[in-house]
Amino acid sequence: MGVMFVPPVILFLLGVLVNRHTGVLMEEWVRPLGKRTKNPAVVKFLLSSMMQRALLAPMVWILMTLLDGKCFICAFSMNVDPKYFTGIPNSTGLELVKIMAKVPCKEDIIFKNSSFRKAVSRYVRCYSQAIGWSILLFFIFLGAVGRVIKPCFNHATFLQTRYWSNYLDIEQKLFDETCVLHARDFARKCVVQFFESMREDVTVRMPLSSALRPSTIRNEYEEEEEERLHGITRQDQVDHLLQTWYECKPELDVTKMAYKPKVCITWEDHNGKALFSDV
Repeated sequence: MGVMFVPPVILFLLGVLVNRHTGVLMEEWVRPLGKRTKNPAVVKFLLSSMMQRALLAPMVWILMTLLDGKCFICAFSMNVDPKYFTGIPNSTGLELVKIMAKVPCKEDIIFKNSSFRKAVSRYVRCYSQAIGWSILLFFIFLGAVGRVIKPCFNHATFLQTRYWSNYLDIEQKLFDETCVLHARDFARKCVVQFFESMREDVTVRMPLSSALRPSTIRNEYEEEEEERLHGITRQDQVDHLLQTWYECKPELDVTKMAYKPKVCITWEDHNGKALFSDV
């Protein structure tokens, strides 16, 4: 019976570990409230979805094992009453129990030229397959009943719960992707600054042209890189951002425009006098 139940337990635990909903569920369960309240219905929906996906592989394993019947024969051949079968070896008591335990062994000399072993194996296999098909039919019936009675409940609540559970998953994916882009550009900036710091200082004096503007100096790649950095250019800013995301996630209201700090560039002459500014 260990072949029937030990692998499903391992498959279930593996399914829980690799399921993305597990991480989203735990993050939503343990996170501080902050500006966003917790919805118990969303947590229950995530738990239900995670359990359904994690139980799929174990149930397939158990059903296939029952339909095959070999594990059932090894486990319960000793519990069969041998008087219902013909061709039984002439033994009684403990010897008969040992013989019944050897039913799964095809090559045993006791069953040579005897139909007793095949009859017992077919008998136990029929029980195993009956249990397997019964479990399968039960789950099919349960799924059909769920489909039928689903419209009887508040469908709008179900749609809302499914929407916000999908939102949490997508939100975490987008945050991870944005962090990856920021980390790549942040690392590139650090590497470029390191290489530039190793160069010798060179001073070039040029007259300031009235047509010179920051927009003509920056190329498109640099502007895109600055946009992906979002003004987060120091380690303490990155740590503060990640801490704030965990402790106080933004409220679910996109009508409020986030405040964007403006960058003011001032051009000065060699005496330090401001000539003009550009935002």
